[in-house]
Amino acid sequence: MPSYPRSELEETMQRWLDLNQSCEEQLDWLPLAEMFTEDATYGWNVGPNDEFMAVGRDEIRELAVGLEMQGLGGWSYPYQRILIDEVQGEILGLWKQIADTPRSDGSPYEISGIGGSWFRYGGNHQWSWQRDFFDVGNVTHTYIEMIHHGVLSQGMKDRMERMSSSGRLPGHYPVGKAPVDLWDGVEPTVLGGS
Repeated sequence: MPSYPRSELEETMQRWLDLNQSCEEQLDWLPLAEMFTEDATYGWNVGPNDEFMAVGRDEIRELAVGLEMQGLGGWSYPYQRILIDEVQGEILGLWKQIADTPRSDGSPYEISGIGGSWFRYGGNHQWSWQRDFFDVGNVTHTYIEMIHHGVLSQGMKDRMERMSSSGRLPGHYPVGKAPVDLWDGVEPTVLGGS
């Protein structure tokens, strides 16, 4: 894995953060796809039986930042911490998931726990690989709480209906059956020598 100048990785991450902010404001996540190489992969786990994987920029646009983000317009994902490894060309960004709908006390609905994105840099200010992680149980709990309080937007209601429909959604696979493994291209780190 090639190393990169830290300044290049910092600039790329800042571009990502700025574009995320713009996408949140525009309620349109599709522009994020341009920050991926043509052959990039982007995936995450969705519990013990399901995982998501998009292979290539077109699938990332169509599925990961398209279909998967439908209904989440107005939600924000503020990054809380960024860790950069210029030797491995990787970045870890830790974020929150916050709904635009307030609770009766005025506080926002927020997914508990830690969410994050693990990026591998592919040069030219683009990612070649991204893996997200979040607590599926906490996501489910918050969605159920919002349903119970009757505060889901129509987009979220449509999302829930789509998610509960029979069959797997595009890009979703049984665990271990995706076209690219979640750990594809990750070599275990060994500390302390040979």
